[in-house]
Amino acid sequence: MRLRDQGSLIAIMAAVLLAGPSPAADYPDTHEYRLSNDMKLLVREDHRAPVATVMIWYGVGSADEPPGRTGLAHLLEHMMFKNTRHLQPGEFSKLVSRFGGTSNAFTSYDYTAYYQEYEVSRLPLALELEAERMRNLEIKPEEFQRERNVVLEERSQRVEDNPDALAGEKFSAITRPGTGYASPVIGWSRDLKQLTPAMARDWYERFYHPGNARLVVAGDVDPDKVRTLAERFFGDIPARETNAGLARGERPVPGERRLKLELPVRVPNLRMSWNVPSLVNLDSPDDYYALTMLAGVLDGGQSARLESRLVRGAEIAAGTSTGYRGLTRGDGLFRINATPNPGTSLAELEEALLKQVRQLKKNPPDADELERVRAQVTASDVYEKDSVFRQAMELGYLDTLGLDWRLAKRFSDRLAEVTPEDVQQAAKQYLVPARSAVARVQSEAK
Repeated sequence: MRLRDQGSLIAIMAAVLLAGPSPAADYPDTHEYRLSNDMKLLVREDHRAPVATVMIWYGVGSADEPPGRTGLAHLLEHMMFKNTRHLQPGEFSKLVSRFGGTSNAFTSYDYTAYYQEYEVSRLPLALELEAERMRNLEIKPEEFQRERNVVLEERSQRVEDNPDALAGEKFSAITRPGTGYASPVIGWSRDLKQLTPAMARDWYERFYHPGNARLVVAGDVDPDKVRTLAERFFGDIPARETNAGLARGERPVPGERRLKLELPVRVPNLRMSWNVPSLVNLDSPDDYYALTMLAGVLDGGQSARLESRLVRGAEIAAGTSTGYRGLTRGDGLFRINATPNPGTSLAELEEALLKQVRQLKKNPPDADELERVRAQVTASDVYEKDSVFRQAMELGYLDTLGLDWRLAKRFSDRLAEVTPEDVQQAAKQYLVPARSAVARVQSEAK
């Protein structure tokens, strides 16, 4: 099982998505159906190889967890590979391996998703297995206790024994305060120790049903046959009403937040973040594309501003990275991370980064800079489409966020409509102190 924060998936998806809706005729190889229980089915044909990817996306993630129950979404993901009415612990994975497939799952703030990949003739097996655990999951106390200990150990190794990960977790807690995004996907240790099988059962019964799920099948498949198989295995599972879903619309500006951390990190580092809208909660998508271009102007190759001016130019920074997390049900984040070169303080590094932001506010970027960003995004788009798995990810992720899965076609066109003045205005409007959170992570004094 894999654990994802929102940023890791954004890195996969941002280069391949999001524009205004295109006509369905632009997608002759993608088909959308509703089963008899109203469960959505998306099928993407790709006949280059005799393989198929099957994914189930549930529209609930760790951001939906109530206080005191952090980590519940991820822990239930683990339990989905344990007992069902007809499968004992370990049998799910053994069946997948026996027939030459692979399977895994991932939990994020906004969703929980499960996938299987096979030679295409095993498609009925994949659908039957997913229907079995949607319908017949059993949560036995002894297995729950065992998996909870596994997650606690996972947290200990990945976060508590990793100073950089611990710094990231503490910083994330102040980036979107007062929301489910302020807690780690894996959960806080204190909360994990208090989770019970009854809590997991309640989560499963509330959210794991056809009314809150999307079935995505991509590969060398016949859409009509997929629909028939999906109806056979899922059609009689009753759908229920679901309360999942964060309130739409941008939250109030939280105010400036600063954090100073002393941890046993190998090198000091600076983390900066601004609260910005996401594509989901923007009334107009224009700002999404402007912020996307703004991130690319600052960071994206050797000729990007931070790399050319601060890393190779003034040699203030040993490395920098910039990203816009704009694909999320809640508010988005615009982030800059950097490590200083020896002899440069974190205060000096922060001022140098803010100077680059101020310059963009004062003078818009050159047209050549925007063209470089568009070229990089277009190249990434072509590369990502070469993977059946990534195509399934694109469909499921967009639809789970409540966005039109047809958005990919015009992404490059929409970026081409962004002007230098649009990028300048985005920097002026959003990269301001009242929206900012800053963490200076310093090595512990010996």
